[in-house]
Amino acid sequence: MYQYKTRGTCSSEIDVDLEGDTVKSVKIIGGCNGNGKGICALVEGMKANEAIRRLKGIKCGFKSTSCPDQLAVALLQAKEQQLHK
Repeated sequence: MYQYKTRGTCSSEIDVDLEGDTVKSVKIIGGCNGNGKGICALVEGMKANEAIRRLKGIKCGFKSTSCPDQLAVALLQAKEQQLHK
């Protein structure tokens, strides 16, 4: 399980569990509850690279990031951590 402290969003943390290159589970803590649960449900079972491709760069209103964009960052870092185990 990889824990990522978000930056620039209403959520405060994203917990990611990868199984190889597949997203096993995601939990977004804080932020818009329903949207967070929806994003998590959509990416579970997806290849991490595909989720990153789809989510990276999404903005929330006038913010430079969003919960989906922060999830992409969390996935990138989780993959990096996996390589160094």
